Amino acid sequence: MDFKSLPEGRFTLRDVTVPACLIGAPGHLVRTDIGIDGGLIANPGGTDVAMGGAMVLPCFTDMHTHLDKGHIWPRAANPDGTFMGALTTVREDHANWTPDDVRARMDFGLRCAYAHGTKAIRTHLDAANGQFRRSWPVFAEMREKWAEKIELQGSSLAACDTFTPDGDFRELADTVAANKGTLGLVTYPVDGLADILLGFFAMAAERGLNVDFHVDETMDPTSETLRTIAEVVMETGFAAPVVVGHCCSLSTQDVARAMDTLDMVARAGLNVVSLPMCNLYLQDREPHRTPRGRGVTLVHEMKARGIAVSFASDNTRDPFYAYGDLDMLEVLRQATRIAHLDHSDTDWVQSCIANPAASCGFAVPTLTPGAPADMTIFRAREWTELFARPQSDRIVLRGGSAIDRTLPDYAELDDLMRL
Repeated sequence: MDFKSLPEGRFTLRDVTVPACLIGAPGHLVRTDIGIDGGLIANPGGTDVAMGGAMVLPCFTDMHTHLDKGHIWPRAANPDGTFMGALTTVREDHANWTPDDVRARMDFGLRCAYAHGTKAIRTHLDAANGQFRRSWPVFAEMREKWAEKIELQGSSLAACDTFTPDGDFRELADTVAANKGTLGLVTYPVDGLADILLGFFAMAAERGLNVDFHVDETMDPTSETLRTIAEVVMETGFAAPVVVGHCCSLSTQDVARAMDTLDMVARAGLNVVSLPMCNLYLQDREPHRTPRGRGVTLVHEMKARGIAVSFASDNTRDPFYAYGDLDMLEVLRQATRIAHLDHSDTDWVQSCIANPAASCGFAVPTLTPGAPADMTIFRAREWTELFARPQSDRIVLRGGSAIDRTLPDYAELDDLMRL
């Protein structure tokens, strides 16, 4: 149950706490008043509601998810918790990914994200073995169905060594373009990667597509495909936004080499998304051995170079991550702990709000008058209160009205798991 009831019509949230960076104020956290009128943020007026310092954030943007994989764990558990265990298990489960199966699981995930306060999502969609022909039409249905609640973007997911300038990959690119999506690729060290990327960027440019990469999702320091991507972007002058996700191997590389790569990433203008929960789960996992590495990429060093850094959910209850609920507050909480965002800059909250929105081309959420009154209110007055509890009684406002935050029951998916 929400911790406070709010009126309809025009009202003012008196004495709320907001991160100063969200309203252009100096400092860290500030107390202020927020008016709401006609579904928009407005100047104070109408009915006063005493909030006692409750924290307010704009609705979240989750820029790296896998809605097509979500919630298959009961029938497709990772056998050993490793990356290869996840990859193999998902590929085997593709046989179950009928349109009805993908539709039900995707809708389930979207209901969770909406209830937690997310307003925009980019999801990757598997392409292997012709799966894109089944999943993209379902994605198009979901995008239309959810248009008034969550803005959806689709990004194709294909391995770099499957790229060809014609055949299935050209059909995939045409499918992405027809759905106004983003062309995606998973990169890892293969012979001729630079030439593959040249062809890939040319294919994206021909269709006016943005691109999104899964990059160096390994703790192997010799995996440097991020560096190659930056080199090719600068060589070609590719002008559309480029997103690179994971980038885990940077954390195990020689410091001078890693910093040189980050300088190139900054010059190339790449946007980075870190997936701390999934990477903590998969990386540096060996049987009967305590992990040494956290898997998270070098977010502080990136931010210091002016690189746009975001955090996102990634996988949810599938072989790549056994947990999660598409709750961006959980992502921010865990990122703060895993990557030591505390005792650091005061604007890391933008890594789940403005940064991902700008990187994907969504409207950037704000708390300024005239913006949609789409926000989440928490019974917390500062960061340790916010992150110490799951905030299950949060209030999500959309268009100035509190939504029903009832989460779907996992039992809804039972029929899909009895195969």
